[in-house]
Amino acid sequence: MDLQIIQNKIFEVRGCRVMLDFHLAELYQVETRALKQAVKRNLSRFPSDFAFQLTKDEWQGLITNCDKFPENIRHTPTPPLAFLEQGVAMLSSVLRSQTAIDVNISIMRAFVLMRQMSIGYEELLKRIEELEQSTDAQFSEVYQALTQLLSKPDPKPRKPIGYRTYDE
Repeated sequence: MDLQIIQNKIFEVRGCRVMLDFHLAELYQVETRALKQAVKRNLSRFPSDFAFQLTKDEWQGLITNCDKFPENIRHTPTPPLAFLEQGVAMLSSVLRSQTAIDVNISIMRAFVLMRQMSIGYEELLKRIEELEQSTDAQFSEVYQALTQLLSKPDPKPRKPIGYRTYDE
């Protein structure tokens, strides 16, 4: 299974990366209704840090920001379930088909790849901040040097040129 397809079905909700029930049902090749039934029968396996029901506002926010949802899904009366990485792993124990196992392995690889990419982004951001600080310091030194060169020095008292008169 192509990891890019799976990565496109991973969203960020409540600061966590999640997959929605209808996308998982599509990948596992089962009906969404059957997937939700399996979860309800095994509710003790899905605590709130494994899976949760989206609020209507969260669901509307996803619909507004993402045009990837089919039209029939957009207008469902109840918001979908959102499964975190651990919840997706737990689904493989609830759905016991070979397809579920194979798809689950691909999904886990996608989550791991996204985590590694985010770590890489954090390292890049840190490096960029370090470069900004060093260039800021260098620009500050250059600015000070230019300021000194451009500032007019205090005029030294000079001896007048020409003849002196004794009246002075």
